[in-house]
Amino acid sequence: MVARCKDIKRTLNFPRMQSLQQPSLSQLFAFGLQQPLSQNLLLHPRFSKNNTTTMAKQRLVVFGATGNQGGSVSRAVLDDPELSKRYAVRAITRDTSTAKAQDLKSRGADVVAADLDDPFSLPAALHGANFVFAITATSYEGHTRTIETRQATALIDEAIKQGASYIIWSSMSHPAKISSGKLAHAVHFDVKAEIETYLRAQPVKSAFFAPGSFMQNFTTMMAPRPSPANDGSYVLANVQRPETRLPLIDVTESGAWVSAILADPEAYDGAFFAAAEGLYSQVEIAEVLSRVSGKTVRHVQVDDEVYKGYLPEASREMLFEMNLLFREYGYYGESMERDVQWAKEQARGTLTGLEGFLRRIGWGLE
Repeated sequence: MVARCKDIKRTLNFPRMQSLQQPSLSQLFAFGLQQPLSQNLLLHPRFSKNNTTTMAKQRLVVFGATGNQGGSVSRAVLDDPELSKRYAVRAITRDTSTAKAQDLKSRGADVVAADLDDPFSLPAALHGANFVFAITATSYEGHTRTIETRQATALIDEAIKQGASYIIWSSMSHPAKISSGKLAHAVHFDVKAEIETYLRAQPVKSAFFAPGSFMQNFTTMMAPRPSPANDGSYVLANVQRPETRLPLIDVTESGAWVSAILADPEAYDGAFFAAAEGLYSQVEIAEVLSRVSGKTVRHVQVDDEVYKGYLPEASREMLFEMNLLFREYGYYGESMERDVQWAKEQARGTLTGLEGFLRRIGWGLE
């Protein structure tokens, strides 16, 4: 927002001027300005061309820009008539030659190569940053807490060193804290919450986007399986009770929440967004899957130990305790319903429900 005339005069502490002439060079240098016409002065209505005011764009650096979350954030800003005038997007990706990277470039982003595993690539990626969208990816092969902590702290520290004033972190709920220590292995959630705690202690403004369970998972690991009865029906098998509710999000709409933060960053400083389109019980999910597929889909609660046996060994305990979080405590803890509703009300634009998402992608069961 451009300051009003009286605010700028107070900031620069110019002596009272009796005319519309610009101040002399000696006056400018006397007040610590290094150029005859500084950017601040050019914003002054008296000196701007055609007596109009303009604002330099804020540099928004988006990590993971070709992934689901970062890509959504980048497109949300680039395609928004208001935000595209306020922010210049620098899209960070490991490979700038991909189709997704080139698409962002065609939309107006500055596409830059960097890798969170290469800290020497971060200074150039973050040079001149004002705002940063930061994200790390879970390693399902093990050691994700160590890897993500190293990556995220290096990113945050370098962003602050380069002068960033605001960091939006892709966070998560905190199973160990929510369960009072009973769940100690859901580290892919815990580490993101721990990094949030680290960021909150740094000398920078921040906000936190914590996405719910991805609707995209119903096309992969959460997809219904043919019933053992071999009767043409399908089962949605997991350890959840029929009434257990999951917050669901089309992850390609992540930008709806992050763009809300960018539209009014001061209002959301310190805010946590439990980002989801809505809460769905297992029975409700099965009903939606049935309607869209035209097949009968039933939810079946599986014995804990049986379910664990189907999980990949390297991430078995981590994924199992994540599911226990959902069942025993709620994805976001006891305040989940209130938190999801508040975050939903802040989102910019229309959010897609589970049925709309599945129909849009042409989902079905064979």
